[in-house]
Amino acid sequence: MSDVVLFELQPTQSGKQVAIATLNSERSLNALSHEMVELLYPQLMAWQEDSNIALVVLQGAGEKAFCAGGDIVNLYENMVASAGDYSPAIESYFKDEYQLDYLIHTYKKPFVVWGSGIVMGGGLGMMAGASHRVVTESSRIAMPEISIGLFPDVGGSYFLNKMPDNCGLFLGLTGASVNAGDAKYINLADHFIASSDKTEFIEALQDISWGDTVSLNHEKLSQLMKELELKSKANIPLSNVQKYKSLIDEVTNFEKVEDIVFAISNIDSDDKWLTRAQKSLAHGSSISAWLTHQLISNAKDLSLAQCLRVELNAAVKCGKFGEFQEGVRALLIEKDNCPAWKFKTIADIDQESKDWFLSSKWLESEHPLAAL
Repeated sequence: MSDVVLFELQPTQSGKQVAIATLNSERSLNALSHEMVELLYPQLMAWQEDSNIALVVLQGAGEKAFCAGGDIVNLYENMVASAGDYSPAIESYFKDEYQLDYLIHTYKKPFVVWGSGIVMGGGLGMMAGASHRVVTESSRIAMPEISIGLFPDVGGSYFLNKMPDNCGLFLGLTGASVNAGDAKYINLADHFIASSDKTEFIEALQDISWGDTVSLNHEKLSQLMKELELKSKANIPLSNVQKYKSLIDEVTNFEKVEDIVFAISNIDSDDKWLTRAQKSLAHGSSISAWLTHQLISNAKDLSLAQCLRVELNAAVKCGKFGEFQEGVRALLIEKDNCPAWKFKTIADIDQESKDWFLSSKWLESEHPLAAL
């Protein structure tokens, strides 16, 4: 079996090295397994401390995806094995994944994520934190967790709040897919570069005179990307989010999530992007919609570390509650696409369930991410 993450070092003319990590599971669209996380974290830590490494590039194998999300099939198996109790494997996976995301967000060197193809869920958690986030003409980005009884985690309550026009909440509730134009508009990407220019980009990294001053290395990398963006042979797609920003702001401008869901559901449009968003919201889990709204609304003034601690609690509880397991079963295991959600509407969710989800599983000092 081949390694699920490939690590390589490319020499540069300055004597420094460019470190490249490749998620190597093309068949699963580079779904982020626990093994990948356990390989990436220590290697990224080592590269961060190595003075010979000028920058890091994280990419996915193949042309179809950077990373299509977490390895939720394995998580499903762990939920089944836990038989309705808390799963230690679920807690361990999310804890380690969030620590990896936090490391990327706070990395002390330039960090590139080549976000070509599918970038969803856990893939976006990694990409969102990079200092230099690249999208291409094939980028398709989403946080579609409402379809599987989860919520936009991996820091979603943090970075969705940073988006303009309240569109982060709209995207979190609907799982709507966004393109490269959208990604730049909503601050999920920094540069648009044609996928055909990737080889040129990697080769150009080797020709730059990298030094020991991190801020200057950031500037040199940004300049290279700007030059490649200007000469790009591909056209950046038009942004649907920007096109509908007034409508998005209008339908999300309510205090209660029930009113927001009603407003989105009653958008009168034959636009395919909007109607797909409406369908995924209608077909998704009501508890996921409620939890998504709660986490995003309550995270406006929280730090990334605080958001990740809250999200870990919610994710572990989703693993016990049963909705997450049912969503994965319907979508990926039995593939009947008919999840039997516990609550038909948000109004049906009982207060006991709401209180349980929002209460912490751990004392503050005992939280698995207390050290962040």
